[in-house]
Amino acid sequence: MIEEFLRQERELERAKIVSETARIPWLELQRFFAAGKVMLVATELDLVDVAYAFQRDDIEQVKTWTENQQVSPVHDDQAKQWVASDALLWAVVVKPWVLVQTIRDS
Repeated sequence: MIEEFLRQERELERAKIVSETARIPWLELQRFFAAGKVMLVATELDLVDVAYAFQRDDIEQVKTWTENQQVSPVHDDQAKQWVASDALLWAVVVKPWVLVQTIRDS
């Protein structure tokens, strides 16, 4: 019974993250970038999984991703490219971070 409750709680937390995930122009994220709060998530990762790990403070998983450079702060060169191309990104807020991911071509 407790396991079922915990499973449902995880599903609700993930559903909340999904509902807060949106496509957003990079230009709207510049103030967060200037504050050092934007993290780039590699396209091979699921943005919701990463946000969930950040939300749950899963230090070991986040450390693995950062060590593998799959999650990293957005660098100036990348930001400049996004400005030049008027990039649209997937984004979700997990305070104090804004996690972004480039939109994969389908």
